[in-house]
Amino acid sequence: MAKTKGRGVLKTVEGRISIRLDINGKDQAWKVEPGEYLLDALRREGYKGAKRGCDNGDCGTCTILVDGKPALACMMFAAQAHGRRLTTIEGLGTTDRPHPIQQAFVETGAVQCGFCIPGMVLATKALLDEDPDPDEKAVRRALDGNLCRCTGYVKQVEAALLAAKKLQGGKAS
Repeated sequence: MAKTKGRGVLKTVEGRISIRLDINGKDQAWKVEPGEYLLDALRREGYKGAKRGCDNGDCGTCTILVDGKPALACMMFAAQAHGRRLTTIEGLGTTDRPHPIQQAFVETGAVQCGFCIPGMVLATKALLDEDPDPDEKAVRRALDGNLCRCTGYVKQVEAALLAAKKLQGGKAS
């Protein structure tokens, strides 16, 4: 057994670690392998929005939110998610009812191949949750860890700024 900082005790049964976590507002219990990365556990459990890119924390395609802050699932052990609140892109909106951030990315043409977009959208969400009216510099800083091979980031920055307006209830075209 091992203690986690204020999040309870981890128990190992038959070599696997039992963790409890909140994913997209739903309490879940998982059994994970010691040393298993959160990205692998998420994908095994059906959360495919976090992508496998570089496997060393450089590209941002595996970005999720952990307790509201961006985190790289390829750099975090699954056991570290015990007692945490995770948000994946699957928890943000649906095809029928996209989140305003997702809608802004579509409206500005920021979505091309789509590989980097889940990480970009979640990084934008974390920024707008903390700063509802960011300037371009703040947006660029928030998106900095997310690599895109299709664009020069102009459309993604425009999307984040448009999303801020949409979430504030302002007129956004």
